[in-house]
Amino acid sequence: MIDKKLLDILACPLCKSPLRYDKLKDELICRADRLAFPVRDGIPVMLEDEARTLSSEETDALYK
Repeated sequence: MIDKKLLDILACPLCKSPLRYDKLKDELICRADRLAFPVRDGIPVMLEDEARTLSSEETDALYK
């Protein structure tokens, strides 16, 4: 779980867009770059090499 205050100040390290927290997958989502950054032991891993690319289905679901 990510602290709300931390989520308010975090931004995508690539494009600086705001991030959304997906608590089911424990990931921070950048809609602009279609990337999901993992959260491990409550710590966001904000490295491009650690991020996974969202599928087109996942991306579509973000805009519903």
